[in-house]
Amino acid sequence: MNMSSSDSKVFEYESFLNERLREDLRLILEQRDKLYGELTEYFQLRATIQKIKEDVKPESLLKTKVDLGCNFYVQANIPDPSTICVAIGYGFFLDMTFDEALAFIQRKTEVLQDKIDCQTRDAGRVKAHIRLVLEGLRELQQIQAQPRSSHKDFLS
Repeated sequence: MNMSSSDSKVFEYESFLNERLREDLRLILEQRDKLYGELTEYFQLRATIQKIKEDVKPESLLKTKVDLGCNFYVQANIPDPSTICVAIGYGFFLDMTFDEALAFIQRKTEVLQDKIDCQTRDAGRVKAHIRLVLEGLRELQQIQAQPRSSHKDFLS
C-alpha cells in the first residue's frame, strides 16, 4: 500500500497527537491531582490544629483514636498536646508548636498552590497544542477529501 504525502502527514500528526500530546496532558493532570491531594491534607491538618488549639488546654490529656490501617482504630492518649509532629517532606518530621505548624502549613499551601497554578498553565498549553494539531489534521483531511477541480470546470 502506497501512502500519499498528505496521508503520511496525517499519520504523523495523529501519532504525535496520541503518543505525545495526550500523554503529556495525562501526566500533567495526574501530577496536578496529586498536588491537590497534598493540599487537601494540609487543609485538613490546619483545621484539626485549629480545633485542638481552641478546645484543648496544653496541660490536659488529649484522647484520640488512631487508624492503624484498614480502618482499625485504637485509642491513644497524648500527655502533652502542646506540640504536633509535622511531615515537612522527604520523609522528615519536625516537632512544632501549633503556631509554628500553622505558619508552616500556610507557607506550604502557598507553595503547593503555585505548583498547581504552574501545572494548570502547562495543561492549558498542551491543550492549545492539541487544538492546533487537530485543526491541522482537519485542514489536511479537507484538502484530501475535496476532489481537485480542473481548469475545464472554471470555463463551463
